[in-house]
Formats: sequence, C-alpha cells, structure tokens
Amino acid sequence: MTLSLFDPQESAALRTVVETFIQERLQLKLDKLGDEDDDKRQQLRQDHLREVWLADAARRVTQIQLASHTLKPINPDARGTNVYLDEPFCTDAHLVGTHGLGAGRADDVVGNAAALDVFKFLKLQAKDKTLLTRFLDKDAALLKALSDDANQAQAWAGAFAGIVDSKTTAASHTLGKQLYFPLPAGGYHLLAPLFPTALVHRLHVTLQEDRFSDATKAAREARKAEKDHPQGYREYPNMVVQNFGGSKPQNISQLNSERGGANHLLPSVPPVWRSESVKPPLRQASIFDKGGPVRGSKDVRFWTQKLRKYLVKELDRNNVHIRDKRAAMVAEIIYAVLDLSAQIQCLPSGWSQSGGCKLSAFEKRWLDADGVAAAQEANEADDVPNVSPASEWRNEVAERFGHWLNSAIATDKTLMGDEEFLTWKHLFLEKLRDEI
Repeated sequence: MTLSLFDPQESAALRTVVETFIQERLQLKLDKLGDEDDDKRQQLRQDHLREVWLADAARRVTQIQLASHTLKPINPDARGTNVYLDEPFCTDAHLVGTHGLGAGRADDVVGNAAALDVFKFLKLQAKDKTLLTRFLDKDAALLKALSDDANQAQAWAGAFAGIVDSKTTAASHTLGKQLYFPLPAGGYHLLAPLFPTALVHRLHVTLQEDRFSDATKAAREARKAEKDHPQGYREYPNMVVQNFGGSKPQNISQLNSERGGANHLLPSVPPVWRSESVKPPLRQASIFDKGGPVRGSKDVRFWTQKLRKYLVKELDRNNVHIRDKRAAMVAEIIYAVLDLSAQIQCLPSGWSQSGGCKLSAFEKRWLDADGVAAAQEANEADDVPNVSPASEWRNEVAERFGHWLNSAIATDKTLMGDEEFLTWKHLFLEKLRDEI
C-alpha cells in the first residue's frame, strides 16, 4: 500500500506537534514521581515513545465517542445512544438549535473518562486544522507523521477517525426519557430526547463572556459611576444552574467537565398576572414608617422575621457560613424592598405632588422621579431640593433603610447599633445605584 503525495516539511512539522504533545504528557507524570521511583520513570519513558503511545491511544479511542447530543445529562445511569451531527438538518434561521452554531462549534466527547486525553490529542491544531479533521480527510502528511510504516499509519488513522461513529446501534434506555408524538392518522412517533451538549456549551461560553469579561466589568463600573461607556452589557435575571456529575463532571462528558458540571437554565415561563395592589404612599412621612408599604409587604415581613430568628439562634456563634447566610437574607430583604419600590415607580407619575403626600423630598425623588421633574419644570415643587443624581437623595434613602432594618430585626438578645446600621446602609446604597 502506498500513501498519497505529501509535503515532507509539513509532515515533519506535524510529527513535531504529535511528539511535543506526548512529551508534555510524559513530563506531567514524571513531575509527580519521587526520587525512588526509577522503575516507574523508566516505564513511563517507554510508554511515551511516539509509536508506543499512538498504538495505545488508537486502542483507547474506541472507548470514547464524539457527540453533539448526549444521553447522560438526561440520566447519569442511562446507557443508550449518543449522536454526533455535523451536518445542518435544519436550515431555518429563526429556530434555535445546533444547526445555527456555525464555525467554532465545540463538539463533546462521551465514554471512558480515562481516555479523554486521546480527544485532547485529536483537538491539536496544525495550520488551522485539527488532527481529527486531518484524520477524517485521510491527510497524507499526517499519516507519514504518525509512522514510517504506511500500513500501521493507516490503521491508526482509521481508529482515530472512528471517534465520530456511534459505538452501538440506535437504542434508548429505561432511564432515558421518551415522548409519544401524535400523528394525524391516530398513530404516534416515539421520540427519545437527547441533551444538546454542543448548543449548551455555546450558551455557557456566551454567558461567561457577558457576565464576567473585562469589558462587562468596565461597563458595570461605568454605570455605577454614572459615566458613559462605549458598550453596554447584558444581564440574565432569574437564571438557575443545574449541575451534572456531582464531584466528577468528567463522567458525564468532556464539555460538561469544562463547564464544571454547570448547566444554565434561562426563564422560559409566561409572566404571572399580578393585580395592582400597590397604592401611592400618601399618608406616611416615609415608606419605612409604621403603617407604610415596606412594613406591610409580605415578602419583607417574611425575610425580616427569618433573619431575626436566625440571629437569635446563632447568637453565640460566628463563622463564615453564618455570615454568608446572614448576608444572603439581608440581600433578600433589599431585593424585596426594591421590588416594592419598583411597583410604586410604575404608578402614574405625579402622585407625589398631591397635597396628601407626606413623603420627604428625597423619597419623592426616589419613587416618583418623573412627577418631581415635571413639577420642577412647572415651578410647582419649589420645596423639592435640586438633589444631585449620584449622592444626596440616594444616601438619605439608604440611611432610612438602615435605621428601619435595625429596628425590624433587633431583639432583647440581638441589639443593633451603629456598626450594623452602616453595614445595611452601604449594602442598600450599592443596590440602589444598580437599580436606578
């Protein structure tokens, strides 16, 4: 058997890529050995000779499979078919699916986690092509780089290219899900849904970039400082994370391991109708006063009571877990207050300018900004100070929140003082800047 024509220089470069990868893996293992492990060191060197390692990798590649849709996220104990789709079966640009990922799509690998190093080998890049792509194309230069024995090189190449093939005939499993899809004639299709791991990974990468990139952090800081910024940033409210694989996410798949097992779920539910129960706070000097909307909120009462009981329960203890839980409850209280304020802000503007409104100028500015602005323009609110957007009115509101929370959670056993007041104030002020 003869190989196709190839560029000797390219083949030499590919052999260097292959040998460098193998030697790097060898060095990682050698670094873990002690001075007394000479026998192990010698065996490792023998196992990582190019043709020895390639022979072993070609054997182990049968233990893994390339996949774009996987079964284990449906149930980690399921033993059914995983699918690799590399051609767009759907061309509708308005439908979200794996077909829309285009270039740069990350394919997954399932199977024996101990053989995932073979996939890392196949993902090596050489002149903008992965080794796997070259194996699938039966690249002559790569075959020569593997071995001077043409037959041996062909056998290894065939084994590596087989990673895209299913290891079993199409089959579901008792632990997998099945859907009966009705047909017009009264029959049905029995569908076995799989997890779109390639699509999920693109979402994960996008979320990480949108939430934690340097550009996003700079844009958030600009917003807090009320400064212009050349780009905006995206927020993903009400998102939850589902974890696959526990402490061993690599047992689910390679990409699941890269995500640390995290699978982000975006809200896809219809809005919940809420009757308009919030009324303008006209008879209180502050919405934090007794009889005001804050103390009347069920959400606020729930979290303040929970925090008060927790502080009493953990009175004599103080560690990072307790502090984290306390901070989480305070955050829920702040969110409940801000949610209430947002509902008040959605009322028709101008209510704060009626004679029955007893709120301070600062809270009017917070809760009815449009009404206050319109009144100032019409010279109808001379009593409202020209508060700077970034400081005075927010600071005043945050102070009132701090005093109110101190009184709301204090007990005979857990007294709240200036230190706690300043903590609540600064936490609320930070969130208030984010909200407005």
